[in-house]
Amino acid sequence: MVFAAPNEALARAEELLAADPSPLHASVAHQVIGIWQRDFGDTRLALAHLRRARDLASRADSPEREADVLATLGVALVHSGRTREGLAAFERGVARGTGHTRARVLFRRAYVWWVLGRHGEALEDVRRAIPVLRQADDVIWTARALTLRATVHLALGSVERADADFTAAERLWDTTGQEHDKADAVESRGLAAFRSGDVPAALRLLDEAEERYAKLGTPTFMLTIRRCEVLMAAGLATEALAEADAATAALDGIGGQSTRRAELLLVAARAARLAGEPRTSLARAALAVRLFAGQRRTWYETHARLVLLEARVATGRASGRLVADAAAVAERLAAFGAPAAPEASLLAGRIALGLGWTADAERHLAVAARSRHGGPPLARMTGWAAQALRARAAGSARGVLEACRRGLDVLDDHRMTLGASELRARATAQGAELAALAQEASLVSGGPRRLLVWSERWRATVLTAPPTRPPADPALLSGMTAFREIAARAEEARTDGGRPVPALEREQRRLEREIRSRTLHMRGGAPGDGNRFDVGRLLRRLGDDVRLVELAVLDGRVHVLLCGQGRVRRFAAGLLAEAEREAEHVQAGLRRLAHPGAEARLPLVEAAGARLQELLLGPAAAHLGSGPVVVVPPGRLHRVPWALLPALRERVLSVSPSASSWLRASDTAPPPGGRQVLVRGPGLASGGAEVTELAERYGAPGAPGRATPGVAAPDATTPGAPGTGTYRGPEGRTDGTPDRADGTPDRTGRGLGPANGYGVPGGGAGAPDLPVPRPTVLEGDAARVPRVLRELDGAALAHIAAHGTFRADSPLFSSLRMADGPLIVHDLERLDRSPYRIILSCCDTARFASVGADELLGLVTALLPLGTAGVVACSAPVNDAAVVPLMLTLHKGLDAGLSLAEALRDARAALPGDAVHQATGWAFSAFGAA
Repeated sequence: MVFAAPNEALARAEELLAADPSPLHASVAHQVIGIWQRDFGDTRLALAHLRRARDLASRADSPEREADVLATLGVALVHSGRTREGLAAFERGVARGTGHTRARVLFRRAYVWWVLGRHGEALEDVRRAIPVLRQADDVIWTARALTLRATVHLALGSVERADADFTAAERLWDTTGQEHDKADAVESRGLAAFRSGDVPAALRLLDEAEERYAKLGTPTFMLTIRRCEVLMAAGLATEALAEADAATAALDGIGGQSTRRAELLLVAARAARLAGEPRTSLARAALAVRLFAGQRRTWYETHARLVLLEARVATGRASGRLVADAAAVAERLAAFGAPAAPEASLLAGRIALGLGWTADAERHLAVAARSRHGGPPLARMTGWAAQALRARAAGSARGVLEACRRGLDVLDDHRMTLGASELRARATAQGAELAALAQEASLVSGGPRRLLVWSERWRATVLTAPPTRPPADPALLSGMTAFREIAARAEEARTDGGRPVPALEREQRRLEREIRSRTLHMRGGAPGDGNRFDVGRLLRRLGDDVRLVELAVLDGRVHVLLCGQGRVRRFAAGLLAEAEREAEHVQAGLRRLAHPGAEARLPLVEAAGARLQELLLGPAAAHLGSGPVVVVPPGRLHRVPWALLPALRERVLSVSPSASSWLRASDTAPPPGGRQVLVRGPGLASGGAEVTELAERYGAPGAPGRATPGVAAPDATTPGAPGTGTYRGPEGRTDGTPDRADGTPDRTGRGLGPANGYGVPGGGAGAPDLPVPRPTVLEGDAARVPRVLRELDGAALAHIAAHGTFRADSPLFSSLRMADGPLIVHDLERLDRSPYRIILSCCDTARFASVGADELLGLVTALLPLGTAGVVACSAPVNDAAVVPLMLTLHKGLDAGLSLAEALRDARAALPGDAVHQATGWAFSAFGAA
């Protein structure tokens, strides 16, 4: 009962002891309390109760009872770090018990062997226990033994054997009421999914197990360890470190198991290393090594030593001694049959290469390279990384490129199993070393074209395919609605009282975690179709007039790849670190110029722009020609206001995450219908004045959602509004277009805008001219997220004037403020097709989080894979009033058939020459190719 209903079992045991029971019954009660304290409370109290239970069993003259208690005591002693005493208790228990009781003792000793990392002994004991438990028809203990054997198989990399045992155990659990053990089975299946490479399924199962444990009120320290392992594999190392540290603090607070504390420290050390915190990793790993050594857990101690060595190398402590230490760790891990052995060999080889010990490096790397042919994706990645380093040491650029190609192909297939765009982006970090090695080899031997190909190979890969659509999960949808409501209330409280409301903010964070957790469960589709970047196609598309400038970073220096006129040229520019610092100074200057009275800073900002040009373009600035320019920066330079650079200031300029992304955008056809949507959110200093003027210019005095005198703004319940069977068009007319069954307006037959805003009458080349539609205008209460999303879906042009918020801590919760709360990136990913062109006339909409190898997460990058070919957005805070003339002139250019980049260039040139307006113009960029 202590695992089926632990708190009830504890209460019953305490009641029994209060009734002055016999020694036999008192022994059972103390054992139950000891188990509860051991697993859910204070191990010191557990040991006291279990020793009392052992003494009472002896007084009752019951060898079977005594054997059972000795097994429980042995587990508690090992978990408290007293390994020798624990194993001695098991020896006595095995000797005292017979038959069925001895089988249970053997199972628990097998569990202890697993805790100690002695997998051979664990398999032997559980092999002896299972037939006896089955013969006794002991369903619960048989299922436990099968689960344990499966877990040991996983530790040894035998996923198929583990699956068979987990399946058999689950069938048995279905016949019992052991809720804790059932939760443990779900957790174990999550571990199996992870070991087989299915990260979304692992996260889903571990979250389900956590929900089950929460209903029982039981701590989840082992689950936390496993979840952290999955998070690290998904590229969420910072999150894993935070969870591990929090669990360690909670465990210390209750006086919990020493063994679990050591395991949490180990996983925290690994997470810190992956998160780029080597000193934190060093401290956690050193303490874990000491604890494991004291607990006689050699298997775990060796793994902790591997992390300790990796942290030392990351802090710059490479030496010949570390080569020997890493080689020794690799040998011990290989002897254990541990899947981590190739990582240690790769580490030894890396250190040896750094010291110039080529013969030693070759020996260790050859061992590590064997893992490239089998096992989970990340293990094969380790093997291909070792093979690439071997080829580099041998001077074979061809061998380096082949190994890098094969390794990145493995990672491509792995990434495509992930449905969430965040996981896909973060997973690319696993390929950063291979991408860098390939670029280095290309620079040395392949010329600019090959360097361009490899620069593209691992740049903005998340944008190569649309993300998996979030499921129509009622819990997810209701969670997003609740999040929006809570976020709106919190914002209102901050606006009215100027102070945050802790309760609302806590609930908002809880809902964010729930939404994010559910989206991370999404599985991706099949592996990619193998499409590769074609330099020839890019050059043909650019022609003689357009130049594409791709910035590649090798060894901290910016290299400019200038594409155009049928060729690719390379120019060396400045240091990336200096460019990043200068870009931050520019951003600070633009923030100040957004407010009147800072005019004196304008020359300083312009001078900083000139310095940025020297660092980022170098001599390439003199070879840009006179035509349009497309800039493809690395992720770490996403905040550069490119229009500020003197050589780009008066040009038709667009920005793209990659050359491949620009090609896809230029191939994207505009949707039929030419619908235009104007959205005005609440609380803008200018009142979103450009929306009012644009609506009047386009002739939409009574457009849906338009709050004009005498015209009610329809909402979801207004007859004729979308979702009610007909669509109420401008001036209250019904255009006869039926809605879909799901409530979204049918997008066919709605008419086309003047020149579609892209200079092509009708729906594209050769399309007939159709009646000019008036735009849909959403403002006031009509600018609510569900309605806005319905109108954005499939639109030709959308203009959104709303407060933008960038969330560096959680970029997919970056948002646009609507009447009912934030419209977040997760909302945009639900669109069937995002607007062909979208203008975001608000602050910080062009800010991104740079994650993975060279990926960007934010509002703009969420739109590009979903059908958007062009975006105008802002990378800095701007003056709301100064935005209005910029936006009006921008639309005037679109009406004349210009592209977004052309119209933005002309709009900047038409602004007044004061500092506020100039800074506003520089802060906006055109993304894509529309």
